[in-house]
Amino acid sequence: MTEPLWTPSAEAIAASNMTAFMERVNAAHGLALDDYDSLWQWSIDQPAAFWSAVWDFCGLIGDKGDVVVDDVTRMPGARWFPNGHINFARNLLRPDWDPDADALVFWGETAVKRRLTYRDLCAAVSRIQQALIAQGVQKGDRVAGYMPNMPETVIGMLACAGIGAIWSTASPDFGVQGVVDRFGQIEPKVLIAAEGYFYNGKAHDCLEKIAAIVERIPSIERVVVVPYTRESADLGAIRGAVMWDDVVAPYDAGDIRFDDLAFETPLYIMYSSGTTGVPKCIVHGQGGTLIQQAKEHVLHCDVKPGDRVFYFTTCGWMMWNWLVAGLAARATLLLYDGSPGYPSGNILFDYADAERMTLFGTSAKWIDAIKKAGLTPRETHDLSTVRVMTSTGSPLVPESFDYVYRDVKPDVQLSSISGGTDLLSCFMLGSPISPVYRGEIQKRGLGMKVDVYDENGHPVRGTKGELVCTQAFPSTPVGFWNDPGNHKFMAAYFERFPGIWTHGDWVELTEHGGLVVHGRSDATLNPGGVRIGTAEIYRQVEMLDEVVEALVIGQEWDDDVRVVLFVRLRDGMTLDDALIDRIKKQIRQNCTPRHVPAKVVQVMDIPRTKSNKIVELAVREVVHGRPVKNKEALANPEALDEFADRDELAS
Repeated sequence: MTEPLWTPSAEAIAASNMTAFMERVNAAHGLALDDYDSLWQWSIDQPAAFWSAVWDFCGLIGDKGDVVVDDVTRMPGARWFPNGHINFARNLLRPDWDPDADALVFWGETAVKRRLTYRDLCAAVSRIQQALIAQGVQKGDRVAGYMPNMPETVIGMLACAGIGAIWSTASPDFGVQGVVDRFGQIEPKVLIAAEGYFYNGKAHDCLEKIAAIVERIPSIERVVVVPYTRESADLGAIRGAVMWDDVVAPYDAGDIRFDDLAFETPLYIMYSSGTTGVPKCIVHGQGGTLIQQAKEHVLHCDVKPGDRVFYFTTCGWMMWNWLVAGLAARATLLLYDGSPGYPSGNILFDYADAERMTLFGTSAKWIDAIKKAGLTPRETHDLSTVRVMTSTGSPLVPESFDYVYRDVKPDVQLSSISGGTDLLSCFMLGSPISPVYRGEIQKRGLGMKVDVYDENGHPVRGTKGELVCTQAFPSTPVGFWNDPGNHKFMAAYFERFPGIWTHGDWVELTEHGGLVVHGRSDATLNPGGVRIGTAEIYRQVEMLDEVVEALVIGQEWDDDVRVVLFVRLRDGMTLDDALIDRIKKQIRQNCTPRHVPAKVVQVMDIPRTKSNKIVELAVREVVHGRPVKNKEALANPEALDEFADRDELAS
């Protein structure tokens, strides 16, 4: 299909931040850039001028210094704004806010609703920051949050960022071992943890898990327990524990401390999925995170002061970190914690209408789930304020594009976006001044010299290959925690093509300058030596009404690899020969004979990470009788048992 599903109006293009930015660049540099592609080309040809312009246009508060980047050809190793200083928290708690406007709105399913003005937020940050400083927290110390996506999580992060302490989070559905695997490596001084959380209408207690975590991480000196499912709790079993209200009680709200910090000062420690071993601890800097995420909010998502930005995420997913940067654009953050299906699949659309949401962020899996559930929000909700709908976590299939424009909202910019924890931002993004084409991510991100390489490291067009970035960018990680010599860091991104970031996505550049993601390159199938992206198979299989979701792997067989497809069917349905034939026919007719699975097997559940990504590699290990090194990284590790020793795969 060559006709776009959505094209921005001339009025929308003229009013966009992207157009205003382009006009400023043209005026400053004597250029005549007139569309996204010309702006992107300039942004990678003149990276110093581009990132300096982003700093100015987004109104970042700090000192750029006299150098933007010392050697942009070095990757890793380029240093951004090496003589300047910045503070992440100062840029999110901006002095030009209306103090009585909403800063945070929070829904905890149907159980809790709260609203904090900018004045409320600043007061809360001031008080907890004073308490942390009194506890001895200082620059470089780690503070960990075992928290739902609620206001205190944002408040704690901002308090730490102001003084250069490092913030790291895990969501409360993580088990004890999963938390210890992460926080145990970084040795936090303080743990901030909710006493419980809501999911599917039920309160889940966390106190026993918190006690066990603290006993296994001796570096923790103080535990600050946040009330959520109840006002008070017995903390006697938790070493060093005190309730949030008691910690802040001695302190009046006052000025917040914003230290001038070097651009690369660590801000966050993030974690790899950990499904093949103990998670890697990825350190992200204050300046790189801020300028990259500000660019994405302001330019790619067209966020303006007063907008109301939402992303359905937990604190175990990098989209939480992305969401909170919306404060730097003077937007209100709409926080949600709990199940997106309770009490019905309409809860997030209810939230959008009630709070006049302008950016609606979610996952491809959720869009597919509401499509299969037959929801038609266009008929049941207003959604008139929603301008942008973003999707990430996995490829958004073409049929989901159709569904959004048919049944959700016909006049919305649907931005499938993709990047990751590794860069705490995106390589592929939306553009408010460009059309949306079915099944495509709109564009490569500004300032990101993204390309597609074949196996020999040569650029390719119109065919699938490895997603690479061939030039330094500001949010390259500072490094990995406790990685002497940067050996793990180099192996993770720069081993395949030295000096070039290899991301691990199997992608294709389109004629429109957009991209299609075909899956993770380490999960691609290789029957007969031909590489096949898993997303191609998922798209076809999940079009069948009987199939809820699927997972595909390559099984080593007869000195080759055969394709094995696992399917989860609707409740009460059983896989029979007729359905297997339909599945194979669907794949053969719409892909190629090589895509057709040799085996189709029914399972009751599909294992996934805490951020809802299916784990093909872990299933592949189980099928081959090899151990999965870190089941604690999974949201439902018990699901793996169903893939072991399957009779269907023995012949």
